[in-house]
Formats: sequence, C-alpha cells, structure tokens
Amino acid sequence: MDQSNSSGPIAAAAAKRNAFSFGKLMRTYGTAIAGLLIIIVFSVLSPDSFATWGNAVNISRQISFLVIIGIGATIVMSVGEFDLSVGAMASLGGVVAAKMAVAGVPIWVALIAPMLIAFAIGYINGFLVTRFRVLSFVTTLAMGTILGGFTFWLTGGATVFENIPESFGTVGQSEWLGLPLLSLIMLLISILFWHVMNNSAFGRRLYAIGGNEAASRIAGVGVARNKNIAFALCAMLAALTGVLMASRLGSAHPTGGAGLFLPAYAAAFLGMTAFKEGVPNIWGTFIGAAIIGILANGLTILEVPTFMQDVITGCIVIAAVIVQRLGRGGR
Repeated sequence: MDQSNSSGPIAAAAAKRNAFSFGKLMRTYGTAIAGLLIIIVFSVLSPDSFATWGNAVNISRQISFLVIIGIGATIVMSVGEFDLSVGAMASLGGVVAAKMAVAGVPIWVALIAPMLIAFAIGYINGFLVTRFRVLSFVTTLAMGTILGGFTFWLTGGATVFENIPESFGTVGQSEWLGLPLLSLIMLLISILFWHVMNNSAFGRRLYAIGGNEAASRIAGVGVARNKNIAFALCAMLAALTGVLMASRLGSAHPTGGAGLFLPAYAAAFLGMTAFKEGVPNIWGTFIGAAIIGILANGLTILEVPTFMQDVITGCIVIAAVIVQRLGRGGR
C-alpha cells in the first residue's frame, strides 16, 4: 500500500523532470531542429536538385545578404530597440558605392566609404533616440524615408549600371577555394560579431542594457553611448549588405535593399527561439536566415508560386514565435 501511494508522486516528479528537459531542449534547439527537418523534407522531395553540393553553395551565397543585415538588426535589438531604416540604408550603400565606382574612385574606397557614412547616420539615429527620448520606431522610420528620398535624388529613380568598372564586381562575384567570397565574408562577420557580443565587455553591456536599462544606468554603464554605437553598427552592416549586393549584381537600384527589411527581422526573431530563450543572438539569427533562405530555395525548386512562398515563410515565423512562448509557459 505504501508503495502504491508513493509511486504516484514519484512518477509525477519523474514525468515533470522529463517534461522540463524536453521543453528546455525544444526552447533551446527547437528552431535548429526545425531547420534540419526542413532540409530533410526538401532532400526527399527533390534529391537531384536540392540535395547537392552546388545547391548548398548557392544557398550560402543567397543568404549572405540576409545574414549580414540580420546581424545588424540583432545588435540593435540586443539593447531593446529597432532600426526600421535598414532597408533604405542598404539601398543607399549600394547606390553610393556604384556612383563612386562610376566616378573613377578607387574600388576599395567605393566599398568602404558607404559603410563609414552609414556608421555616422546610424550614430545620429542613436543620438536622437537617447538624447530626445524619441521612440526608435519613429526615429528610424523617418530616417529611412529621408534616406529613400536622398537615394532617389542621387539616381533620378533609375538603376545605376552604366560605366561601372568590372573590378567593382570582384567581391560579389569571385570565389576562393571553391566557395563564393560572399559566403566567406558572411562567415567572417558572423564569427566576429559573435565574439564581440559574447566575449567582450561591449557586448555584455549591450545585453545588460537590453535586459534592464535602469539597472545598467545605476551600475555605471554608459547607456546612451552604447546604444548610439549599436545603432551605428546596425547601419554600417546594412550599408555593407547594399554594397555587396551591388557588387554581386554589377548594378545598384534605389530600392534594392527594401526587400531585406522584413526578412532581416524575421531572421532575428527566429533566432530568438534558438540557443538563447528570447534573447537576440548572432548564431540564432544565422540559423533563422538560413531557414528562410532554405525555404525560398526549396520552394522555388518545387515550383511553388512566389506568393505562396511568402505565405509559408510568414506562417513558419509566427509558428516559431508561438511555440517559443508556449515553451516558456507564456511568460
């Protein structure tokens, strides 16, 4: 009788421990597991086209832009803010780089100058948010509108492609050791900012500000200065994305980066359901961007219409966020 009475609580406790372990596993690695399942499904449905080394290399090249701009979004999200101007900043970066190349400026200057300009603009975004207590949504939305108008003024609304030197496409079109240079740049930037965010005092300050800004200020953290730098880095990476896109295409359109805004934040939000519970993180964003890229690639191979690709991708993002919240008990 004692055994039967005691077996109930023991079994319940064991079940609770098992449920907790499974829940923790799914909260921590659920997104990565979902990504592997997506790869398996597409590999089964289209083994000759999807499950090839050439397609894997192609996917890595395709997601490079999304990963880089997504890392910028992740940095600014780590301090509890958003930058809605990243798409316009990417467009501006590509246009400025292409215009400078056409003007005969040395290629390395044409590639670097837009990032320096973007860093300054991003710092201004941060200054306006921290100094005047303006919502980052409002500030960066207005800045994006300004940048869009300026980009159209620079180009007259037309694509920049005439008289662009061939050397301008070296970075975006070259390969090294059989891999696209774009993919290698993506990996390098991911590793660099993972190290910055996780192993440097600067990264720890950013996460502290995002976790509790008031406590960080009391602890002596320069909240305004660090937020300003976060916005500046976000803008710089957005401009770099635009530069790389222009180099890849050999041209620059005044709205070339507009399509990256929503996918960048989708990747970052997906990343918050991977590795760290509800916390923006670099490798999580990398996985999120990879999932979005793999979906687009696989659905294209299966000849799914573009509009349905958008629907499916949006549903997966919503499902990932809901599952992550349910896994945390709705907190």
